[in-house]
Formats: sequence, C-alpha cells, structure tokens
Amino acid sequence: MPVGVKLQRIAMVVEFDGSEFHGWQRQQNAVSAQAVLEGVLAGIEQQPVQLTAAGRTDAGVHAEALLLHADVDATRWQRAPRAYTQGVNRLLPDGICVSGVRSVAEDFHARFDCLERRYRYRIWSRTTPSAIHRWRHWWIPRPLDLNAMREASAYLLGEHDFSAFRASGCQASNPVRELRHIAIDRHGWEINVDIHANAFLYHMVRNIVGTLVDVGRRRYLPIQAEEILKSRDRTLAGVTAPAHGLYFTDALYDTFSARDMVGVEGGRGDA
Repeated sequence: MPVGVKLQRIAMVVEFDGSEFHGWQRQQNAVSAQAVLEGVLAGIEQQPVQLTAAGRTDAGVHAEALLLHADVDATRWQRAPRAYTQGVNRLLPDGICVSGVRSVAEDFHARFDCLERRYRYRIWSRTTPSAIHRWRHWWIPRPLDLNAMREASAYLLGEHDFSAFRASGCQASNPVRELRHIAIDRHGWEINVDIHANAFLYHMVRNIVGTLVDVGRRRYLPIQAEEILKSRDRTLAGVTAPAHGLYFTDALYDTFSARDMVGVEGGRGDA
C-alpha cells in the first residue's frame, strides 16, 4: 500500500471447487486459488494484496469454508465492505467465491490463531459410479464395514506422533498432532468421514481415510490402526485417498469460526 494509507485487516471465507485449481497455495507454473483471488483483490486495491490462509489444500481438494486474512484500504472497507464479497465475486472465475468477510484486529492471524481445522472426506459407496458427482467423492464399489472403521478410528484419537500417516514430502518439523474427533456416517450412497484436529500433516487426512477404508474392506483388523500409528512407518498404513473426495469444512478461532462468517458482509470482529 502507498505510504500514509491506513490499513484494515479483514478475515474472508472462501469456497472453491478443487478441480478448477492446483491447490490453494500460489504456484509458479499452475493456477491456484490463492493467485486468482489475490489478483482480483489487487485490482480492487490497486496494489498487491497478500492472503494468508488457515491451512493449505492440495490440487483437487475442495474448500467449503477456508478462512483467510488480508490487509486492505481502511477507507474503502468502511465505505463499501460489500466490495470484498459481491464486488470480488463478480470478478472471480467460476469455481471460487468469497462467502463472508469481517474486520478483525490488526494482529489477527488466520493460520497462527487457528485453534482447530476441520475436514470432511466423502466416499461414494455404490456398485456403480455417479455421473453427476464423479469428481466429488472417492467411488468404492465394494461394501465397507462402517462399524469396523469406527472401531479403528477410535485408536487414532488424542495426541500422537502421526508419522505413519504423513507423506514423505511433509516438511513439518514436529509430527505430533492432536486428533480431536472422527465421525463416520452414511447418508444414502454417501459415506462421510469427518476429521477434526488442532493441525494436520501433509496428506494426513487422506492417509488416515485410506487406512480406514482398508479396515472397512477387511484388509486390516481395527486393532491394526493402533499398531500402524505406533509404528510411525508410512509404508504400513493404507493408500492415500484421492484428493477429490476431501473438503476443508471449517476453521475455529477463539470467538468465531469460518462457517459462522458465511453470509457476513461487514461488521467488526472480536478476534
């Protein structure tokens, strides 16, 4: 921003179709959700705008409510907060939109202040695939034993070293994470696996889901989930579930969550 321009930090909630982008994070040789949204905001602000997100998503992963923060012109924000939802959305391509925005404290940080991240993995459990939802679920034509999957998931709850469930390219210095919630439910032909944690390692959700599916297929016994976890050996865990079945669903903070902000187009946050 030019010298003398007063800034306002805002939190934004973005929703996007992962099949349209090479993940959230800016890439040099691929279209990312971050680059597209930053480009539109830069046009409105007439200056580069840097977005910081609560978490990263891989290519093909979707977002229902990913929270971001950015610093924008305070005068413009006070005059027209809808410029950062309706105005931005008119300029964005199909497959991505800003669904909520609010002002926050100048020291608010979308990543470091986030207390919990939430994901949902969707499985299409039917002998035939879906023509409509082809890139929205992992199609598994064989029946899955959901009770066995639930039993296995219970061994993963709590604070553990999740090295057995992270990808080889994971750059996190500490593999310990607190897995707070796993729920596995069926709705018609769809099976939802909801996973909440304070933070996640690279591919951690997809590797956990792949292992639980192997339990559901009876390739592993439920107790083996605990053995895999304690081994810290990625080669013992299941396959990495496809990216297109995964959704970032929420980010929790002290006084609000990303989903709380959907539909909000202004106002002062408490963060």
